[in-house]
Amino acid sequence: MFTKILIANRGEIACRVIATARKMGIKTVAVYSDADKEARHVKLADEAVRIGAAPSRESYLLADKIIEACKQTGAQAVHPGYGFLSENEAFAKRCEDEGIAFIGPRAHSIAAMGDKIASKKLANEAKVNTIPGYNDAIGGPDEAVEIARKIGYPVMIKASAGGGGKGLRVAFNDKEAHEGFASCQNEARNSFGDDRIFIEKFVQEPRHIEIQVLGDSHGNVIYLNERECSIQRRHQKVIEEAPSPFISDATRKAMGEQAVALAKAVKYQSAGTVEFVVGKDQDFYFLEMNTRLQVEHPVTECITGLDLVEQMIRVAAGEKLGITQADVKREGWAIECRINAEDPFRNFLPSTGRLVRFQPPEQNMFQSEAGIKDGVRVDTGVYEGGEIPMYYDSMIAKLIVHGKDRNDAIARMREALNGFVIRGISSNIPFQAALLAHPRFVKGDFNTGFIAENYAHGFNAEDVPHEDPDFLVALAGYMNRRYRARASGISGQLTGHEVQVGAKFTVVVLGATGENRHFPIEVTDYDQANRSSAVTVNGKSYHISGTSGLGDIRVQGECNGKPFTAQVERGTAKNPLVLRVIHNGTQIDALVLSPQGADLYRLMPFKAPPDMSKFLLSPMPGLLVDVAVQPGQKVQSGEKLAVIEAMKMENILFAAQDGVVSKVIAGKGESLAVDQVIIEFE
Repeated sequence: MFTKILIANRGEIACRVIATARKMGIKTVAVYSDADKEARHVKLADEAVRIGAAPSRESYLLADKIIEACKQTGAQAVHPGYGFLSENEAFAKRCEDEGIAFIGPRAHSIAAMGDKIASKKLANEAKVNTIPGYNDAIGGPDEAVEIARKIGYPVMIKASAGGGGKGLRVAFNDKEAHEGFASCQNEARNSFGDDRIFIEKFVQEPRHIEIQVLGDSHGNVIYLNERECSIQRRHQKVIEEAPSPFISDATRKAMGEQAVALAKAVKYQSAGTVEFVVGKDQDFYFLEMNTRLQVEHPVTECITGLDLVEQMIRVAAGEKLGITQADVKREGWAIECRINAEDPFRNFLPSTGRLVRFQPPEQNMFQSEAGIKDGVRVDTGVYEGGEIPMYYDSMIAKLIVHGKDRNDAIARMREALNGFVIRGISSNIPFQAALLAHPRFVKGDFNTGFIAENYAHGFNAEDVPHEDPDFLVALAGYMNRRYRARASGISGQLTGHEVQVGAKFTVVVLGATGENRHFPIEVTDYDQANRSSAVTVNGKSYHISGTSGLGDIRVQGECNGKPFTAQVERGTAKNPLVLRVIHNGTQIDALVLSPQGADLYRLMPFKAPPDMSKFLLSPMPGLLVDVAVQPGQKVQSGEKLAVIEAMKMENILFAAQDGVVSKVIAGKGESLAVDQVIIEFE
């Protein structure tokens, strides 16, 4: 067994590998860029080596620097994590040549599966179901149309070297096939330096279901059940679960056996994933093989009790698999939510900056202890007070739960999301809460088009209907009663002017444009010892008790005998008197006033925000890489104005209306804050 390994990655996956290495008594070496010198993975590792500047092409993608760091520290093996160099055939070969163990498959397996055209041919030879299509590189758009007609519309046009949604179009007719071919070719050439395109049948109502495989260097390969990854936004997974609520045992077995056949065909050793697209009649076709650990591997660990990182390390050290196919378990149900630094209410734009608050829910399952069941696990690479840099992907954490069955797992996940406190940047937690509450998700009735169909016009606060909105009002009243009790107990109050605590209040729920709602409430039976009160709203009674302190954002307690977790904060940037209450993805900003105070508040004029229509504002923090206009230039609606780079994505800003540029205020190369003015119009 190795005594020291280097992790050629960053963030949560680097921390994940360190956890297992520590359990196995193996020393770890972290590598870091200038942006990550204070990162969590650097603090957790036994040693750390700087490998370059912040952009990944100047640090984490430099194979020479990684190899040099191995030699410098005496690391005998490299774990590449996912992304960066994890599926780079040349890097794996270089490690082999340098006598450094690559904790992943051999270079020949990566090469065979890394090319989508070559991998499909291999799959056919291994008798794995493949989608009908044309698997050779296509010469031009006219040939693409001809091939699409033969296969039958709809078809999917894909770049051979594509990934992450780039170089992919769906065509339903000749025109779309012609245009889609040209677009895919341009995207593929720019993103991957490889413009080969192929075409295949588009499976309708498709599900994305993948099989986890595990192989060793002695020819043994097993499959560890499946993961359901159909909840995707723009081809990026959002929620993953294991097992799938859709496929039968017979389909599971058939998919697993085909995945093993493919892995054996390329002499696969290590953990890998065979992805399938599954049609509405459980017809399934090979999509691609990911020759690395997947982001969503924890859900498989939960239901099988296996530590996949440990298995990868043992295989790389030459050990045989310790289990057979008959030993693979499938216990309970696991769900993973990807918690990303993005603003769901602003079209999921990246959100970078300092984590002013980062308090994950309490965990009782841990990364390197895969045998623990029925609980919560958090995989993260950040900490409170740390930065989310603009140079890398947007993931803050992965929230994983395991339950007895699917409904139990959904309930646990909703409660865990309620208790996940993130401040300083925006996160997609409200969106995750909405997905988990959606009736179709709860029934397991969804496919890869679920988000596009149900949130076609983006995501709004109204998309998170609360099952009992009066509970939020009652919680505001309850917390206000606790604040009043503390105020009334402060010593030294002027005689005759002590804080009086009444029973009748009005909760004013503030609307964004001044359309406030007033809820008369009554708060009685306050018990200081149990921190409990009875709150009456709209004729309904809520008996609420809480175990949290007044300074805590996360409020845990019971309401009418049932446990709950919510978040309550006093004061916002606009109003220090507001109580912000968040539960099950729904948020209200409320003032708790005396009935007379509420009547007077009705008379207060609403202060409308200033008109910013004459300015182009940065919708996110990021780097201004291009300004496409000059002062005095006439622009038309839809014309490109500027390009901002954040979290590995280029975001193009277009003109919302016709106009004339008055001033260009921000310069190319400038780091922008959210809502910073870039251009002013006349």
